[in-house]
Amino acid sequence: MPKRKLGVSSTHREAMLANMICSLIDHGRVTTTHARAKEVSAVADKMITLAKEGSPHSRRIAFRTLQNKEAVHSLFEELGPRFTERQGGYTRVLKIGPRRGDGAEMAILELVE
Repeated sequence: MPKRKLGVSSTHREAMLANMICSLIDHGRVTTTHARAKEVSAVADKMITLAKEGSPHSRRIAFRTLQNKEAVHSLFEELGPRFTERQGGYTRVLKIGPRRGDGAEMAILELVE
């Protein structure tokens, strides 16, 4: 599924992406590195597309990825109906410059209004 390895094992990567998508659903924006933001953006767009369908099967697929009942509920009850008119591009990645400690390129990942 992901294109980048992000310097971690596959299980760590899956858990990290799931946690970041849950945070994005809860708060509407996440600050992270640019590479991670691009990966989370791709997976989050797929989750929102599933939420627009609203079927029980798509809910099960979303839960399989996120492993968080509250996040799946708010995804299907709030975000799915909010983006019914939009045909894609539910997230935006904004570069904010290098991180002070190690110089990693940072970005803000947020939901489009």
